[in-house]
Amino acid sequence: MGKKEYIVPYSEDARKRHYHQTNRGKVTKFMVQLEVKYKGIWREVVRYDCAHGYVHRDSYNLRNERRKEELYLTFGDAIILADDDIDENWEIYKDTFLKGNIP
Repeated sequence: MGKKEYIVPYSEDARKRHYHQTNRGKVTKFMVQLEVKYKGIWREVVRYDCAHGYVHRDSYNLRNERRKEELYLTFGDAIILADDDIDENWEIYKDTFLKGNIP
C-alpha cells in the first residue's frame, strides 16, 4: 500500500494539501483541498475526498457553513479532477471565500 502526502504553495496565504493512498496502483483513499490563511489560521475552502465511502466536494465560507456535492466518479478520476480544478481555480475560490461566500 502506498501513501503520498504533500502541500503545493500557491501564495503566502493559499495552498493545496494533497493526500492519497493506493493499493496495487488503484486509489483507495484521497483528500485534496484548498486552504487559505485567514487571520493567521489555515482554513479549508474547497475539499474533495471520499470520506463516507463516496466521492464528494465540500465548499466552505468564512462562517464555516458548508455545501456538499456528491460526485459520481471513481476515486482515480476524482483525484485528477480535484487537482486540476484547484490548480486552475484557486484564486477565484480564495476571493469568493474571503468575500464571505461559498465557492
